[in-house]
Amino acid sequence: MKQVSFTIIGMHCASCAKLIERKLTKVSGVVEANVSYGGEQAVVKLDEKVTDVELELAVKEAGYKAIFASKTETLEEIKKKELQELKRKVIVSSILTTVVFIGSFPTWFPFFPILPATFYLLLASFVQFWVGRVFYQVAWSNLKNKTASMETLIAIGTTAAYGYSFFSILTPGLFEKYGIPMTMYLDTSAVIITLILLGRLLETKAKAHTSDAIKKLMGLAAKTARIVRDGTEVDVPLEEVQAGDLVRVRAGEKIPVDGKILEGSTAVDESMITGESIPVEKNVGDTVVGSTQNFNGSILIRATGVGSTSMLSRIVEMVKKAQGSRPEIQKLADKVSAYFVPVILLLAVGTFIFWVVSGNLGLGISTGIAVLVVACPCALGLATPTAIMVGVGRAATLGVLIKDAGSLETLHKVKSMVFDKTGTLTVGRPKITDILTATEIRNSKFEILKVAASLEQGSEHPLAGAILQKATEEKLALKKATAFKAISGKGIEGIIDGQQYYFGNRNLINDQEISNQEFEDKIVGLEKEGKTTMLLADTKKVLGVVAIADTLRPETKSVLVDLEKKGIVVWMVTGDNLRVAKAMAKKLAIKNVLAGVLPDQKAEKVKQLGTNVAFVGDGINDAPALAKASVGIAMGKGSDIAIEASGVTVLGSDLRKVLTVYNLSQKTIGVIRQNLFWAFGYNILLIPMAMLGVLKPELAALAMAASSITVVGNSLRLKKVKVNQ
Repeated sequence: MKQVSFTIIGMHCASCAKLIERKLTKVSGVVEANVSYGGEQAVVKLDEKVTDVELELAVKEAGYKAIFASKTETLEEIKKKELQELKRKVIVSSILTTVVFIGSFPTWFPFFPILPATFYLLLASFVQFWVGRVFYQVAWSNLKNKTASMETLIAIGTTAAYGYSFFSILTPGLFEKYGIPMTMYLDTSAVIITLILLGRLLETKAKAHTSDAIKKLMGLAAKTARIVRDGTEVDVPLEEVQAGDLVRVRAGEKIPVDGKILEGSTAVDESMITGESIPVEKNVGDTVVGSTQNFNGSILIRATGVGSTSMLSRIVEMVKKAQGSRPEIQKLADKVSAYFVPVILLLAVGTFIFWVVSGNLGLGISTGIAVLVVACPCALGLATPTAIMVGVGRAATLGVLIKDAGSLETLHKVKSMVFDKTGTLTVGRPKITDILTATEIRNSKFEILKVAASLEQGSEHPLAGAILQKATEEKLALKKATAFKAISGKGIEGIIDGQQYYFGNRNLINDQEISNQEFEDKIVGLEKEGKTTMLLADTKKVLGVVAIADTLRPETKSVLVDLEKKGIVVWMVTGDNLRVAKAMAKKLAIKNVLAGVLPDQKAEKVKQLGTNVAFVGDGINDAPALAKASVGIAMGKGSDIAIEASGVTVLGSDLRKVLTVYNLSQKTIGVIRQNLFWAFGYNILLIPMAMLGVLKPELAALAMAASSITVVGNSLRLKKVKVNQ
């Protein structure tokens, strides 16, 4: 058995996805098929013998197009052409529909010249059969596959309105002899087609960048590696590196492959994997991960993970799989379409037959068209997208970007919210938190900082930046250090004003046989709080201790408290050890902590928490979890990969906006429910009136327009609703 994923072009609703799933599962050897309408992806479990051609044919029979990974460039070209074609149709349709609409109501627009009805028929024909061709294509596909969707009703309803107008204009005597006046409903069919396609254009734009996260992830990988062969170092393309090869990585270079250190020591920035901002000391026997950044030491590693077995490749696959998985939420309009459409068609036909049998052909035609027109799901189709459009626009003005409607729809159902620690709950940059001094120099913290910063001027260690930044803030005048020496994995030493100093960890101080007894208890206490400590000593004694740690964002605690008041269970996840994680959780009063968690584990933990889970993160390492969660929320100052893999992006790093977008989601869903209630209520009330002949076709068209205006007007309320409380 194997699992394959591929892109599907041409889906317009959740019903399309269901139809494709049914066709794929009928292919011999296919065990399971999941099609994501929002992600335009299919994930299929199948027998090894099933070919891509068989899957492609099954999708084609359903009326859609499958694009496999081997045709990436073709996929991009197809999507670009699809967007351009849709944009062109919307522009042309909008112009023609406006003219038809104005011409249909001469008393409303007296300034517009009176033109022959055949002129408007020509324009409407162009909208009906060129712009609206897609509805006929899907309706025909549905008919062949013995199913129905909103496209079916749109095709029939607009065709009925257009057809009635067509015969009224070209053969007026045909209807008049039955007592049916010549009437135009060209504006009805044209407006429906234009509005529906406008919604699809906006949706297509939102989906345009679904594959960007994958491209950027793959772009992180090093392009070459320096391998050692027969004692000679030679640069080769990354694709040529094999497991077992010896690879040399110099200071400042990106580590090309996963491996194990055989020689040398260094500090490695693994934030893209662990999310932790403080670099990790690496020595012989330790493992390193491809695409992480080597800092200050040259190392020789034996390659263990290359190509598809590397950590980065596994992350790419996890993001792909999460993006292609089935969303938990489906639009109500799509869910009921399977029942709504056939029922409306039966009612229209039944109404027509009833009045014909009763001896009134004219009323049969009139009521049949009225039923189709009044039931045409314009309001139903607008109920969700208009509210989403206004909600997304409102979010943008508040500093939150929402990439897909599903995220805004799903967010209000969230029961658990998982926060990455580093860069999300915290600032994400190392900062000096404490400076301890020896008893006899207790009032000289600035002197300790000054000496430490003077030494660090010549250091390449990542933590040097935090010390120098603090010295700059305090406007300290640094001195020149001579005889500077970096001692890998331990610290640095140098001479300032003739005095020898050592600055580093316990091992460095112990090597000089200097006692740190006065500070030991305090150091242990600082380390329990998750802080990194460095000792400053001269040749005789320890002068002081500098503690560095990531710091909390000022708004973090209040946001978490407000979320819990709303009934949301808050979790903190981190790649750090349990001791450090618990120290941070205690400060924030967080009860639920996941510590020592790697990227693949983050996604798995999110999955274990259930279906209504939001994940908030900012790092590359968060990408799989962001994609896997019901809703992924990325902090805008984080990595591009995290932003692309998520459905919601907070511009900047203010956590209060997470609460804002949650509130906005609740308000938006409230408006959607009101819209759907009106749209369904309108159909339930007016369809019987149309069947009885009380509601004439022209009034049905007016009622349909009024319903749409009501839905849009209700959605516009979201522009003013309060969401910051």
